[in-house]
Amino acid sequence: MVTDTIADYLTRVRNASSAGHRVVEIPASNVKKEITKILFDQGYILSYKFEEDKVQGSIKIALKYDKVTKEPVIKKIQRISKPGLRKYANSTDMPRVLNGLGIAIVSTSHGVMTSKQAKKENVGGEVLCYVY
Repeated sequence: MVTDTIADYLTRVRNASSAGHRVVEIPASNVKKEITKILFDQGYILSYKFEEDKVQGSIKIALKYDKVTKEPVIKKIQRISKPGLRKYANSTDMPRVLNGLGIAIVSTSHGVMTSKQAKKENVGGEVLCYVY
């Protein structure tokens, strides 16, 4: 049984991209759907599809690779706030990943968003993960 479903999501994406898979399938939840939308909007994945079945549903993610070198676009995807140690940031100290080249995904009271959006909307929250 998986206790940290977001860490499981990130691990599945990390493992599939390092193994060179084109598509990865992950059990769905609302937070995972929002993280997937952010990854697509920021250009880290090629496409995604939410499939609804009776119980939980699933997310199919088409991973993105560099056309010339065939390396995955996602170099590193790292869980920050864990169930044993939560990490929060207010709007003034939102983390900058790789000096602004990467993104931090934050769960706020206004929904799941990037740290740049959270800073612009002046809201703080739980720092879920870093992607670059």
